[in-house]
Amino acid sequence: MTIYVGNISFDAEVEDLQSLFGEYGPVRKCSLPLDRDTGRKRGFAFVEMTNDSDEKKAIDDLQNVEWMGRMIRVNLAKPRTGGSGGDGGGNRW
Repeated sequence: MTIYVGNISFDAEVEDLQSLFGEYGPVRKCSLPLDRDTGRKRGFAFVEMTNDSDEKKAIDDLQNVEWMGRMIRVNLAKPRTGGSGGDGGGNRW
């Protein structure tokens, strides 16, 4: 199971997320995606923990709390669909 963390501070680092989620249990993996064009953080992250019950507790406890000056959104990540790029999959023109 993967956790989506949205609306995070652009100052947040992987270590910050590992520390935050580490309070709930061991963190297996953490990533902060970067914008392809600018190389800047995109304002969200993905966290995987080693135990599903720890993930559930983290999601429940951290949803809509202030962290690093922002109200974060924490929920179960949904698999990506489409994959055709930025126009949502259809040919708009």
